[in-house]
Parts: sequence; structure tokens; C-alpha cells
Amino acid sequence: MSIRNPKQALYEQFAIVAKALGHPLRLEMIEHLAQGARSVEALAAKLAQPVANISQHLQALRRAGIVSAERDGKFVRYTLADESVLAAFASVRGVAERHLAEVDRIVRGYFEARDNMRPVGREELQALMRDGLVTLIDVRPPDEFAFGHVPGAINVPLGEIKTWSANASIDREVVAYCRGPWCVMSFEAVAALRSLGLAARRLDEGMPEWKAAGLPVEMAA
Repeated sequence: MSIRNPKQALYEQFAIVAKALGHPLRLEMIEHLAQGARSVEALAAKLAQPVANISQHLQALRRAGIVSAERDGKFVRYTLADESVLAAFASVRGVAERHLAEVDRIVRGYFEARDNMRPVGREELQALMRDGLVTLIDVRPPDEFAFGHVPGAINVPLGEIKTWSANASIDREVVAYCRGPWCVMSFEAVAALRSLGLAARRLDEGMPEWKAAGLPVEMAA
């Protein structure tokens, strides 16, 4: 079959992907799926959404080639199609950060109020870890930590920060990370640690970006 306007036909296909990304819940779903494969039920529980709603959004993402599905017994597990999905997400985020005033307002009003210090970059973290100068904590829930984490990281979910800091022997700066650069948990963790008198910063990105960069990942035993 001949195509009268191949450029327009291609742009129509590109628009399918753009449209699939154009929903805040779907972007949050991508962030969760970047941690590891999830069933519809597990993802619905994570996001506190009805299973039917999550299923509908997953099908839209699947039609656009953004997620893939694999049957595991009674369940179907969804995962990101490949690392290009994270790159697309990062591009959308970058444009919004540079050009939308509302993004700047939210960052200043919420995120910078909890952590206005320069975050730790990947290369800096690797050097600090190599020299034994920091304690690295992963503040994601245990199931996400089990999917893969930065080697040497300690799993300290956000709600356990106070108990952990009271019982641990901490004589170094603490670096916290979670799901991504704007993951609320890492900002809250840093704010909590500083309120307890500890030196703390956050990693400038999260576990998905660490994996996408091809850096070492450790699985829970």
C-alpha cells in the first residue's frame, strides 16, 4: 500500500507516543515501573488506584510501545519497553523544568524548602563511596530496594529514618536517594536527617537513572 505523505504518517505515529505520555498518572506509573516489573494489582496498590483504572492506562502505554507485558502464572507483569522510555521521560521533564513557570514555583516552594544544597552527582558519589566518606541510604520501600540498588546502600525507608539514626553509628555524611530526581522521599529524608543534627545530602537522580547509565546494581539477597 502506498503512503501519499510518509512524513505525516510518521508524525501520526510519533503523536501516539506523545499522547500516551500526556497524563500525570501514566508518568507516575512509568516512574514505578522503572523500579521493576509489576502486575496490574501491585501497581494499583502502589498508586492507591482502582485496578480497572490502572489496567486501562497500562493498555494505552502498551499500545504506544512504552511498556511490555509478560505472563507470570496467574498474573501479567508489566515493565518498561527499554531505556529509551526513561530518556523520553527525562526529556519531557527537562523541557518543563526549563520553560514552565509553575514547575519553578513548585520546586522553590516545596523541594528547595527541604533541601537547597547542591546534590551529589553520580561520579562524586562513587568517589565518596570508594574513599569511605559517606553512608548511602536507599529510602524506597523494601520491595523496590530488592529489585536493585546502588552497591553498598542501606535500605532505610522514609518512615524508619528516626529509628535508624538513633540506633546506627553515623560518623559520616549521609547521602539519600530514591526513585528519581524529584522523588519526594529523598527530600523528606534529607530534611529529617538534618533536623536530627546529621550532615545529609541527596543523590541528584534516582535508581532508574543509575541503572540507565550502566552503573553497577546490587540485588537483595
